[in-house]
Amino acid sequence: MTTGATPPLAPKRSRARTLLPLAVAAWLVLEIWLLTVVADAAGGLTVFALLVGGIVLGAAVVKRAGRRAFRNLSSTFQQAQAAAQSGSAPPAPERTGAEDRNGFLMLGGLLLVIPGLISDVLGLLLLIPPVRSLLGRYADRAAERRMAAAPPGSLQDAFQQARIHRPDGKVVQGEVIREDAAQSPRRADESHPPLMP
Repeated sequence: MTTGATPPLAPKRSRARTLLPLAVAAWLVLEIWLLTVVADAAGGLTVFALLVGGIVLGAAVVKRAGRRAFRNLSSTFQQAQAAAQSGSAPPAPERTGAEDRNGFLMLGGLLLVIPGLISDVLGLLLLIPPVRSLLGRYADRAAERRMAAAPPGSLQDAFQQARIHRPDGKVVQGEVIREDAAQSPRRADESHPPLMP
């Protein structure tokens, strides 16, 4: 016996979730094929030395990037503590070219650690500072576009609002009423929720 109600439709899978497993499988097949071609041409010992060298270099890069990130975090924390003790607003973090792209440096190290020649080449490319800076600028622009297009009330909108730079670090909650706006005038008896609980 049917009730006449249609079953709820399953949400449609995004294009990225559909293509990502296929891309990973194609990448793995290509890596294995390339390793066998290089092993046939140069020998198995050469391929083994390349893989071990990539792992060692990648581990050193990840360790260096991790130390740099920890050093930046501890200096930022110390500056915030000093600003809190003095009662002034914490200074805005300064981003320099070398420390700004530490995430890409760590990604390059991780790609070197992953066994495979294509991942090693991509990891070595990320070790070049101009490449990291170019990718960082592209990532910054893409993130800004995505946050600017975020609908009000979304998590991206909240993150964008939190990133707004205020010189003194203070946020004043309130409501802006424009007298010159061509809207219907507000009634005096409208109730507003309190600003602070």
